[in-house]
Amino acid sequence: MDETIGFVRDITSRLAFQLLRDDPNARLVIHMHGAAGTVGSGYRVPNYRALSAGQPGKIHVLTFDYRGFGRSSGTPTENGVISDALTIVEWSMNVAGIPPSRILIFGQSMGTAVSLAVSNHFAQQSPPIVFAGAVLVAPFVDVATLVSTYRLAGTISIISPLTRFPRLFNYLGRFIKDKWLSKDRIAEYVRANEANGEKYHLTLIHAEDATSATGISCDELAEKKLESKKDLGAAGSTMEWRTENGVIREKILKTDLHDVIMGYPIITMAVMRAFQAADPAFTC
Repeated sequence: MDETIGFVRDITSRLAFQLLRDDPNARLVIHMHGAAGTVGSGYRVPNYRALSAGQPGKIHVLTFDYRGFGRSSGTPTENGVISDALTIVEWSMNVAGIPPSRILIFGQSMGTAVSLAVSNHFAQQSPPIVFAGAVLVAPFVDVATLVSTYRLAGTISIISPLTRFPRLFNYLGRFIKDKWLSKDRIAEYVRANEANGEKYHLTLIHAEDATSATGISCDELAEKKLESKKDLGAAGSTMEWRTENGVIREKILKTDLHDVIMGYPIITMAVMRAFQAADPAFTC
């Protein structure tokens, strides 16, 4: 089937949409990108292959630009970006007709904060809506913590010297408009699913040389991380926390680059593991 290349006004006319909608075994990865670039940025396009590589004929990838990014109009704000993401997820369920059990929420960098906000929002609904899983690559605690540990070109500290003066740093933090409190949203997400008895699957991936020592999980995970952490040598380490309702995994690579990781096999494996947790029959 020949199709024109470029933008279309009606995505439902595309073959890819029809394959997704009409195949009861199709899976959908909703990709939420980071703060730099657009969905078409050079390094992102080939990375999308890693998301579907486990089952190329069954796994579809849907990505979008937040307001103010790419060709999307408007100005990005925390609430606005979250609203954009919620609209995409609702479209996937209501228009494409994909049930939550066949949808994986995927985020990288700033996209992890968006993914957590979306997952938490739906988990809080009545009845709750829980997806096949969420995979977060290079997540962060919140914006204040992120800027306090950011290094220009990976070496030059910008704000971190101010953390020696807590009062000054906290004062400056008041001027951060969009907080992106991912740490709190992880805790809320886990509590909601545990209280509702809903199955959930959460994977966090980052590298030792790409994040700060402050960690990326909520306080409730701190002791569990120490208890269940497994050293994988040159491959890094892994932590797994299981409850009656869910599983949270944290995978830490020894070395990596913020964007290069997106093309690694660990991404494909994380996607497949989440889909298989929701449906053991879904295999490579």
